[in-house]
Amino acid sequence: MLSKEEYLSIRYLTGKKYKMSKIKVKQIRSSIKRLKDQKRTLEALGLRGIGKEVTHNTSPSILGMIEKVKHLVSVTKV
Repeated sequence: MLSKEEYLSIRYLTGKKYKMSKIKVKQIRSSIKRLKDQKRTLEALGLRGIGKEVTHNTSPSILGMIEKVKHLVSVTKV
């Protein structure tokens, strides 16, 4: 799990056009009984069920999606 400081440093670095690092996103909670936009965000991230993992480049759009569903996923640096 990324700490708040790591998350903010990644956001700062990606905003300054530095080389994008990779993060691994894992769905840890179900999308059942969640808002439709949260379900769509999980789909957009490529997460289709509990325990599934995907790797993304850190970009402001990906970090924004993760922020929206942070209670459903865990994030680690690769």
